Amino acid sequence: MSGIAGIVNLDGAPIDRDLFWTDGNVGFDPQPLTLDGHVWVIADSRIDPEDTLSDGARIVQAYERWGEQCVEHVLGDFAFAIWDQRLRRLFCARDHFGVKPFFYARVGNSFLFSNRLNVLRVDRRVSDELNEIAVGDYLAFGLNQDLRTTIFRDIQRLPAGHTLTVSNGSITTRRYWEPAVKDEIRFRDKQSYVDRFTELLTTATKDRLRTNRVSVSMSGGLDSSSLAVIARDLLHQVKGFSNVYDKLIPDEERHYSTLAASGIGIPIHHNDADKYGLFEGELNQPEPFLISPLGGQFDDLLKLMADHGAVALTGYDGDALMNEASRVRPFWRRILRIKKKPISGGDGPAPYPRWIDESFAQRINLGARVREWWSGPEIVDESNRIKYRRPATLRALQSKVWTPLLEGYDPGATRLPLEVRHPFLDVRLVEYILAIPTKPWCVNKHILRCAMKDRLPAAVVNRPKTPLAGDPALQLSRGASVRCLDSFDVSPQLTRFVNLRLRRPLAEEETPDALWASLRLFGLNHWLAHSLPLDRRKVA
Repeated sequence: MSGIAGIVNLDGAPIDRDLFWTDGNVGFDPQPLTLDGHVWVIADSRIDPEDTLSDGARIVQAYERWGEQCVEHVLGDFAFAIWDQRLRRLFCARDHFGVKPFFYARVGNSFLFSNRLNVLRVDRRVSDELNEIAVGDYLAFGLNQDLRTTIFRDIQRLPAGHTLTVSNGSITTRRYWEPAVKDEIRFRDKQSYVDRFTELLTTATKDRLRTNRVSVSMSGGLDSSSLAVIARDLLHQVKGFSNVYDKLIPDEERHYSTLAASGIGIPIHHNDADKYGLFEGELNQPEPFLISPLGGQFDDLLKLMADHGAVALTGYDGDALMNEASRVRPFWRRILRIKKKPISGGDGPAPYPRWIDESFAQRINLGARVREWWSGPEIVDESNRIKYRRPATLRALQSKVWTPLLEGYDPGATRLPLEVRHPFLDVRLVEYILAIPTKPWCVNKHILRCAMKDRLPAAVVNRPKTPLAGDPALQLSRGASVRCLDSFDVSPQLTRFVNLRLRRPLAEEETPDALWASLRLFGLNHWLAHSLPLDRRKVA
């Protein structure tokens, strides 16, 4: 849960500010770790498997042995920066799936970095000017499509599975890992597939505990329930937490999560989602994100888990990994368990809501970006040939939604003393699942059902993936209390991007897509008004 930050003066000028550690033109905060006085590291990391050395020491050892290829030998969740004093080189890396954030900015002759976006904004040289393309992406489909950028013009993002090197005044990035289908694994008997899968999932869960008590975000589905039973066997002090609807929409999560918890033998706390309205909670995220209309219930669930302990587990994303034959719905809809609807495109001829200012949309070529997003990423292998064996899984793993989702769980965004970890997002496990035969193992999560058939109640093991029978935001928008959203105080910056005269009242939106698009407009306005201002120190 540590915050890291640093600066490199690219022109060689010495650091003249108050930091924990400096070496000429380089400064780190907090105090970095070194084993030999030549290689220094600061990291927010959890390196697998755990041993007697600190995570930082193991990163340094890997770097000293393999240099910049060390990331090919390090497993876990990490964002780190290494200063190689002998080579006068800064080497940075972000983990394979992007669980740990990493942001950077080049302002003048300085290179700044941190795992907390708002830390970079403290430097008054970093502009608050917005990145218009990211704004358009948010309004059109709720998330930034360019994983190298952020909502701020001056602040960049190091994508998942990438390294960054600063040397001789230049900045270069390199992708070191991406999910790929390689040689198929074949065992002589079926049980061996299940045994190896169970071993890897157990190891992935164990490596993410490192505590004497853990929370599980436990919906009552198979994925999170499987992690709960494994954690219970390893740790014993496990508690489930779940948001449930009893009145607003039909929902069976209370029933199934209670059934799973009882079968596992752990307590569970149900958070009443019926008590929340739209846009409740603090909503002061570093960047706007698509689920903020219902963010209050998610914020409170995280707070409840933080009160229980320092570590929580989620079941993201068994559906993407082990459901190849089924049509994989867009990830954000599965977060909310909403059935897929065709894109509505608003009421105008463009493939985006008509209230988006047309001159702004043309300036950023928004129409083309929307069409590209709905067509999905092209799935290729090393030879640039289309891979047919696991296209849905690879497409899901390459989804742009992972970045805002995982960063939204980071303590830098939640401001909670809580590490949220995701055992299914383990390189060893993912590469194994991608290598085994699709049928029968990755059809309807067959391999996970086989692994859990004697460990969870049969009703949970055999339960099909079940989206909510209705859209909570759509139901709430039909209530009288939501009318306040139609007369909100408009942030001056909002009018650069939208034409409010063309926006319908929320209650008149007839489809979930159109409703959510309209809610994003309000979400951006709220973010501009409440999250954008930041007190700045006097930093030269």
